[in-house]
Amino acid sequence: MRKDSGSRRPAWNLVLIALLAALCIGAAELAACRHFAPETYERIVAPARQAAAAVADVGRAGLNAIGQFCRDTADLAGRTAQQAAAFWEELTAPDPEVPETQPPSAPPLEESLPPATEPPLTEVLETDSGQVLTGGTVPVTYFCQSDETWAEQPYGTDTIGPYGCGPTAMAMAVASLTDTDTDPVKMAAWAVDHGYWARRSGSYHSIVQGIARDFGLEAEPFTGRTPSELRRALRSKDLLVALMGKGHFTTGGHFILIRGVTLSGEVLVADPNSLERSLQTWDPQIILDELSSARDHGAPLWILSAPAD
Repeated sequence: MRKDSGSRRPAWNLVLIALLAALCIGAAELAACRHFAPETYERIVAPARQAAAAVADVGRAGLNAIGQFCRDTADLAGRTAQQAAAFWEELTAPDPEVPETQPPSAPPLEESLPPATEPPLTEVLETDSGQVLTGGTVPVTYFCQSDETWAEQPYGTDTIGPYGCGPTAMAMAVASLTDTDTDPVKMAAWAVDHGYWARRSGSYHSIVQGIARDFGLEAEPFTGRTPSELRRALRSKDLLVALMGKGHFTTGGHFILIRGVTLSGEVLVADPNSLERSLQTWDPQIILDELSSARDHGAPLWILSAPAD
């Protein structure tokens, strides 16, 4: 077997040599033909050239088609990516804020309802019998000494306007705690008749207990001098008469009523010379600090009580 394989190799070698020789001869003949007979050469190689050009055209067309496909695929991928990103952004975005407004068909709540206001702690009511202050321990019939109805009426040889705070304050107390029909003019006349008018000074301090006794009220000196004691006294159905010194109410001496206490602990007054001050609330410490320094006839603070039924 080894001998047969060895004997065949020379034969194959001879075949390969013969083929190479034929190629070389053919190439040499084509070269010679190209040089000496170019027309013949062109006829021989033209089919090969056409085939090669056709193959090249097909290759170029294929490459162009592949390139266009790649570009189209890239564009599609880009658009898809953009759409996916937009969808993801919309999906993960927080809910938009909704303005807190009423629907167009319904007016806003604040326009459909009246504005909320706190009820007044005290006010003045006009009644057939005159003015009444509310919000205190008892409704207080209010008289103002400077009212034109009696401001120029006599208080002894003086007039009620500048000097009549004593009879005016006591007229409020008597009208509020009893059924007596009175006013500053009537009470001033009574005070003059009973010796409580003090020329060019207003009234003697004894006017409080004198009028209370004569009109069926109890008047006791109130010795409490703390806000809590004052508030405690005002929580009963009583009034306090205060003789005020220099401060918010007077530059000299002046009688007022203390008529109630609010839930916040401030007090209400009935000032016979100022409706405005009568509609304010007052820190009880201000009242205590501005009391008169007088200490006769129970001054400067009395508690008035109606007789028990």
